[in-house]
Amino acid sequence: MSHSKKAHETFINGLNCSQSIIAQYAEHYQLDLATACKLATGFGGGMGRMGGTCGALTGAYLVLGLEYGSQDSSQKDKKDQTYEKIQDFTRKFEHKNGACQCRDLLGCDISTTEGFQQAKDQGLTKSKCPGFVKDAVDILEEMLNKDQS
Repeated sequence: MSHSKKAHETFINGLNCSQSIIAQYAEHYQLDLATACKLATGFGGGMGRMGGTCGALTGAYLVLGLEYGSQDSSQKDKKDQTYEKIQDFTRKFEHKNGACQCRDLLGCDISTTEGFQQAKDQGLTKSKCPGFVKDAVDILEEMLNKDQS
């Protein structure tokens, strides 16, 4: 099963968007699954359910950091490369989905009581978010595969 399908399934089964993405790559980067999921927990719902940057993006950002990131202050080139990869990923995701902010993607602000209730009543996290998770993994896979070939 592809990372994309696994991430979709993981999201449907209860992990948040960010966790669903990092979970697919944890083993590859020698990160135990529990630690990876704990690390990504706060990014769901647009950064702690504040409606900001979609957790599917932040999950992908974590993976991009694991792949390209710097380990110390002497690795400025790696930091710059990671920033470029994140900018490229973000442009691709926004092009595909029209936005990168959770509140814009869902069409309501889940940081408010009313917006959260609207999302719940309309089943937005079940109808829209799985697609965002899939799109994020598809873009991530394309980027990672391109660099490895």
